[in-house]
Amino acid sequence: MLGQGAAGVRLVLSVTVLAASGVHAAGVPGELDEIVVTARRLDDLAGRADSATVGTVLGEQLETRPLLRTGEVLEVVPGLVVTQHSGDGKANQYFLRGFNLDHGTDFASYVEGMPVNMPTHAHGQGYSDINFMIPELIDRIEYRKGTYYPEEGNFSAAGSVDIDYKRELAQGLLTLGDGEHGYRRALLAGSPRVGSGALLLAADVSFNNGPWDLGEHFHKFNGVAKYSGGDADAGYTLEAMGYDGRWRSTDQIPLRAVDDGEIDRFGNIDPTDGGGTHRYSLSGSGWGRVADGDFRVTAYAIDYRLDLFSNFTYDTDPVHGDQFEQYDRRQVYGADTRWRRELPLFGRDGNFSAGLQLRVDDIAPVGLYHTVARQRYVTVRQDDVTQGSWAAWINQELQWARWLRTAAGLRFDAFDFQVDSNLAANSGRADDHIASPKLSLVLGPWNKSEFFLNWGRGYHSNDARGTTITVDPADRATPADKVTPLVRATGREFGLRSAVLPHLQLSAALWQLDLASELLFTGDGGSTEASRPSRRTGIELSAYCAPTGRWIIDADLAWARPRFTDADPAGNRIPNAVERVYSMGVSYGDPQAWFGGARLRYLGPAALIEDDSVRSKPTTLVNLDLGYHITANLSAAVTLLNLFDEKGDDITYYYESQLPGEVAPVDDIHFHPVEPRQIRVALTARF
Repeated sequence: MLGQGAAGVRLVLSVTVLAASGVHAAGVPGELDEIVVTARRLDDLAGRADSATVGTVLGEQLETRPLLRTGEVLEVVPGLVVTQHSGDGKANQYFLRGFNLDHGTDFASYVEGMPVNMPTHAHGQGYSDINFMIPELIDRIEYRKGTYYPEEGNFSAAGSVDIDYKRELAQGLLTLGDGEHGYRRALLAGSPRVGSGALLLAADVSFNNGPWDLGEHFHKFNGVAKYSGGDADAGYTLEAMGYDGRWRSTDQIPLRAVDDGEIDRFGNIDPTDGGGTHRYSLSGSGWGRVADGDFRVTAYAIDYRLDLFSNFTYDTDPVHGDQFEQYDRRQVYGADTRWRRELPLFGRDGNFSAGLQLRVDDIAPVGLYHTVARQRYVTVRQDDVTQGSWAAWINQELQWARWLRTAAGLRFDAFDFQVDSNLAANSGRADDHIASPKLSLVLGPWNKSEFFLNWGRGYHSNDARGTTITVDPADRATPADKVTPLVRATGREFGLRSAVLPHLQLSAALWQLDLASELLFTGDGGSTEASRPSRRTGIELSAYCAPTGRWIIDADLAWARPRFTDADPAGNRIPNAVERVYSMGVSYGDPQAWFGGARLRYLGPAALIEDDSVRSKPTTLVNLDLGYHITANLSAAVTLLNLFDEKGDDITYYYESQLPGEVAPVDDIHFHPVEPRQIRVALTARF
C-alpha cells in the first residue's frame, strides 16, 4: 500500500487549508465553505519525507479492507504481514523486512501517542498486543521503516507505526456483525456535543469460536472516551481506553500428529491452554506555540495484565505434562514532548526539532510457572522489575538548494533496570545507555521524482531479567550469562519516489540492516532469547494507481536476504525469517451504491533451522469485501475470508516435542493453520 485514495487526499488538504485559516477542520459555529484541493499523495509528501519508506494511510482506506483480525489493519504498512500462532486474544505474529518479529520485537507500535510494546514481558521482549484498537475510529496510520528517525527509539529497528483516532465522528455509528464459527460483533460509537469541545465515545463487543475443534471462546470488550478542545494551532485531548479479553488457545501443533491421524488439522494437544488480559489507560495531550515553535506534550498511564497458559512440547514430563503459565502485571507511566521551529543555518532555510521521552514500567510481578490444567505446582521464577528509561533527541533539516535537502539527527537513550527475584542470586541492578546518530540526504524533485540516501543507528533493549541473571532458574545451580542490556542496530537505505506517470505512484528501496544480537523464539520456554549477530539486505517495490476517483489499485513486493554474520557450524540462516512477501489489492467506492475491496497476500517460505535443511511452505490468501449503501445512512457488507480455502499455515516452527505415548522427544515441524474459508456479514447504521 503506497498511498491513500483520491478522497483521502482531498480530506488531508482541506484540513490543512482550514487549519491555516485558524478554523477547526471538524467544524465550528460559522464554519467556512470547504476548500477542496486534489493532488497525488507523492505531491503532498514532496519536500517533507526523509525516506522512500515512510507513509500515511487515512482511516477511509480501511473501510473496504477485509479483515480477519483487528491486527491486520497494520498490513497497510508495505511488506508487513500479520498472523497468529495461538488464540486470537494473544498478540499477533508480525513479519517485516526479513524478520519474524515474534510479537513485536524490532517493530514499534503506538496508539494515540502511547507505546504498545512491552519490555521485559512475560511472553516475549517487545510484546505488542493491539486487540484493544477499534478500526472504525482510526483517523490515520503513519509508518516508518528503518533506523533513520531520531524520534523513534526502542523496538523500531525494522520499523514503527503511529495510529491516531478521530477527534469526533460526523455521524453516530452502529454496526452489527455475524459470521461462521460463532463470530458476533457489535460496535456503537458517536460524538454527542458536550461544551465547546469534541467528544468521541465507543463500545466494541465481540465473540468468536474460530474453526478449531476446541472452540476458543474468545470474547473481548473495548471502550473509548475521548474529549478534545481547541484547534490545530492550540488545543488538548483527554482520553480513557479500556480492553478486556478471555480465550482458549489452539497453539501450534506437531505435523506428525496430523499425519498419523491422531488429531485434525484444527485439533489440539492440550485443551486447557488459553489466557486472559486487560489494558486500561488514561492519557492527555496538549499543543500550542512556545518560543516561536510548535510544541506538543503527551502523558499517559497504563494498567496492564496478561495471564497466559501454553504448552509447546506437550509431554516431556510424563507426570505433569509441559504446560506453563506466564504472568505479567504492570503499570506503565510516560511522557513525550516535542518542539519544532524554523531555524536557518549557514544562510540556508531549515527546521529544527527536539524531544524528550520518559517511561517507567513498574512490573509486579512477571512470572513463569509450571502448571497442570492451569493450576500452578512449581514457580520457575518470579520477579518484581522496575525498568525506567529516558531519551532526548534533536534533528536539523536544511534546504541547501532547490534539489538538495538534508536531515541530521542524534538520539540518546538511557535505561535503568532493577530486578527483585525470588532467587536472590538473580536479583540486582543494571544500567546502560546508547547514542544513535541519523543522517538523510534527499535529492530532487526532478520530474516529480525524489531520491533518498539514509543511514542511521538504532537499538532494541533486552529483557531486564537477563541483565542481572547469574544462575539458571530452572535448576538453581547452573551458571547463566548476563545479556547486553541494549543491542545496536545499523541501517542503510537508497530509495526513490516517483509520480512521473499519470495516476501512478511508485516507490523503491534497497536497504540493509545489521543487528549486534538476534532474538530467537525457543519452543520449550515459549519465549525469546538473545542470539547471534545478523545482517538483512532487501529490496522493496510499491505501486499505487488511482485511475478514477472510485477505483484504487495497489501492489507491494518485498524480498529479503536474512543471515547470521558470525561463523557457526550450525549454519547461517535465521530461523523463521521470511524471505518474500507480496500483496496486491483493488478497492471501489461509490458513496451511494456499491463498495468493496479484494486483497491477495503471499507469505513466502523461510528456513526453520540454521542449516536450511527444513523450510516452511509459502501461503497465499485472498480476501474479499463487498457492500451496498441501502440508504444514505444504512449499508450492508459481506466479507469472504480465505476465498479459495487455502490450506496454508500462519506460522511454522521446527523443534523437539514429545507426545503422550512417545518415549523420547522428536524433532518435528509444528504449525498453526490459516483459518478456512468463511463468511461474515455486517449491517451498519449511521445516525
